[in-house]
Amino acid sequence: MNLLERAVEFENRKFSFKTTSDRILASREVKALILELNQVYKQDKDPKIMDQMKRLTVVKQKIEKRLKGRP
Repeated sequence: MNLLERAVEFENRKFSFKTTSDRILASREVKALILELNQVYKQDKDPKIMDQMKRLTVVKQKIEKRLKGRP
């Protein structure tokens, strides 16, 4: 499945975003992946897809925390 492969590839990337625009693009990309996986999950109800979405959500939260700045 191409979508799961893209999600695993994104998850395994090295996250060293130098600029804010890099972080914004990564946040948008991971959000799109999560939404696509959610559409597939609604049909299949596969627990592997849910686990992948959870892992990507953690990555997305880390990126967004860095975008908003640490208090």
